[in-house]
Amino acid sequence: MNLIVPAALTLLAAGTPGDTTRLFDFAQESAEEWIVVNDGVMGGVSRSAFVDSESGYASFQGVMSLDNNGGFASVRHRIAPGALDGQSGLALRIRGDGRSYQVRLRTDLNFDGIAYRAEFKTVSGEWQTITIPISQFEPTWRGRRPPGAPPLEAGEVQQIGLMVADGIEGPFQLDVEWIRAGD
Repeated sequence: MNLIVPAALTLLAAGTPGDTTRLFDFAQESAEEWIVVNDGVMGGVSRSAFVDSESGYASFQGVMSLDNNGGFASVRHRIAPGALDGQSGLALRIRGDGRSYQVRLRTDLNFDGIAYRAEFKTVSGEWQTITIPISQFEPTWRGRRPPGAPPLEAGEVQQIGLMVADGIEGPFQLDVEWIRAGD
């Protein structure tokens, strides 16, 4: 099933290639427009939310469950076509809980289909700046590498998301201060 992410979401403006481009700054923007997509779409029972804090960051939090073939929780948001054009990577200012998370990029507005993922590990309770080169994003579809999938073209990205799918049941929390693109 290919559902389109609602057009009502704010599109983020593209920056000049080669510049550091602010995609999200949660001291100035709200997490309310991000869409939650959990394993309930396939029968799972994991729960998550992306909520604003009063301290200038957003918190991706919830409870991971492996029941009913579940095992993931995620949030995503549209970005303007071309927002990552000419950019070589992403940087995120995050504070985690010691778990592994993924940044996921999509080159269309479909609900399902190929996404490009890069995994990162957090240090419990510590703010970190994570930098991920575009070249490290791997194609995936429902947890598998799709045969013949093309490499990610940064200028084609139209969605960005965060996911926890580390196979560990229980609560999780990833705080995000900002997300930027840049060389």
